[in-house]
Amino acid sequence: MTNRPRVFARTVATVPAGVLWQAACFALLLMAIPLQGQELPAGYRAEVPVTAPTRLDYVFPLANQSPATTPAGWLKEYDSKKQNYEQFVPDSYDPKRTWPLVLFVSAGNRSTGFRAWQEVCQQQGILFAGPHQAGNATDMRQRVRIVLDVLDDMRRKFRIDPDRTYISGFSGGGRIACQLGFSLPELFGGVVPLCAAGELREESWLRHRAIDRLSVALVTGENDFNRGEVERFRGPLLRDLGVRTRIDVQPGLGHGMPSAGVLTEVYQWLEAGAKSRRELAEQYPASRADSKDVAGRQQAAAALLREARSRLEQQDTLYSGLMQLQGVMVRWNDLPEAKQARTILLEYDADPNAAWREDDVAEQRQHLVARARALDAYASGPLPETYQKQRPAMLKAAIALRQQVLADGQDDRAVREADVRLPALRKELAAAAE
Repeated sequence: MTNRPRVFARTVATVPAGVLWQAACFALLLMAIPLQGQELPAGYRAEVPVTAPTRLDYVFPLANQSPATTPAGWLKEYDSKKQNYEQFVPDSYDPKRTWPLVLFVSAGNRSTGFRAWQEVCQQQGILFAGPHQAGNATDMRQRVRIVLDVLDDMRRKFRIDPDRTYISGFSGGGRIACQLGFSLPELFGGVVPLCAAGELREESWLRHRAIDRLSVALVTGENDFNRGEVERFRGPLLRDLGVRTRIDVQPGLGHGMPSAGVLTEVYQWLEAGAKSRRELAEQYPASRADSKDVAGRQQAAAALLREARSRLEQQDTLYSGLMQLQGVMVRWNDLPEAKQARTILLEYDADPNAAWREDDVAEQRQHLVARARALDAYASGPLPETYQKQRPAMLKAAIALRQQVLADGQDDRAVREADVRLPALRKELAAAAE
């Protein structure tokens, strides 16, 4: 590890849209076909129109900034009011209190998520929304926009609790759920990708927020071709980084939707984390986005700046505060708050012996070790035919990470693991290359 001044040196790259699942997505479109012969409850509507464009920031999940205007060329012909979604409202709904919501992103263009969540929503009293025309074949920018149009439409119409808003999705939809949840954690309390997974953002302050706020439940099938990625790679990586994580492998299930019983257990587990999310929001209001009053760019930047300043007052939160300042500076770079954040950062960066540098190095090391272990487990374990050709590249990446751990030499346990695993990984790479 290098003890480098990170506050300004690190520029976060735009989040890439392509991930390793693309080759397999086409096989899942059949999962979007509605089930037949199942009676839907009175509180269910198959087609609900979006009433207005989203007030939520749909650019940031696709980039590393929140510009004042939508980037040129994005969604020129898009019309929010032409979007619609399936919706469920419990008979017991009462606007005098806040309610939980499940927002579901399907793999196909027709949302059928409520078929899986119906029993849970009826029994637990949960609002549900599933965007149509937001499947795997939809342009990524439009897909994200549709999902956030639907979420904001629900937030306009109902009293929704952000601490109990859970974004879920199947296959490619589960990856979108992760992308949105990890980019905009203030809108959600949990993420539930089904037969899929995702990765935290590169920005330190967003990783910290996900660790502090989100519960992530990954559900896969025993025979799912994504099982290895979920069970051995993404899930353990999230858990080792400190995210409240649950990994469920369902016996006998392939690449399909889990049972209502499993989703009920998952929902109850998500709810068990709501208290800590409320406590976090009481201490740091910027960690939660109220469903009634949507903050504009300057309001959001000012709120995060206030939180960052407050974190600087305590040694144990100083580093996270500095990372939040960096977030303000990069995300809203044209606002006065970004200039203020930069000024503060320069003051802290001027001290070459500042204690926060040790925290920076420790965080880098934690991520290196966690990724090395997780990618090693994924690359060296069983892979479906779909991903066999990717094994050599995975093994090479795992070897490189293990070598970095050895070069760093500071984590004794990780060094011992690397000494053992490197010869085995090289042997597996040679076999895979034959």
